[in-house]
Amino acid sequence: MEQRISLVTLGVADVTRARAFYERLGWRGQEVEETVFFQAGGLALVLWGREKLAADAGVPDRGAGGFGGMTLAQNVRSRGEVDDLLTAAADAGAQVTVPARETFYGGYAGCFADPDGHVWEIAWNPGFPLDPGGALTVPDFDRRAAHVEGDRDTE
Repeated sequence: MEQRISLVTLGVADVTRARAFYERLGWRGQEVEETVFFQAGGLALVLWGREKLAADAGVPDRGAGGFGGMTLAQNVRSRGEVDDLLTAAADAGAQVTVPARETFYGGYAGCFADPDGHVWEIAWNPGFPLDPGGALTVPDFDRRAAHVEGDRDTE
């Protein structure tokens, strides 16, 4: 299996309301058969009726507002972008669940929940660089650990 995500589908209570929320954030979607598709870098974010998605996935629907055991994240290029995006999300109707703050990994992040309770983390993480197109590069943690160990050996 290739190590890739192609689509993230969110089960929403009201597709029209959910689409309007994401479009207020500046996203542009296309609706096909009561399903909205947003191009999101190299993958697609999809909005589909929560009951339909649950039935399609063969799982019980726990209802809107309950934590679904998943968060979405968008890494940005600066601390200021974190603040700007959290403000834009709140203005669009989101609930800020964690205000922007310093993180244990040396970054800066905050979280919001969309109108259906899907949690988004907005983060600036200096250890996870973004390319010019916004694609995230996962660092080589083994190499970093070896570098840190090497630094300790020379102290």
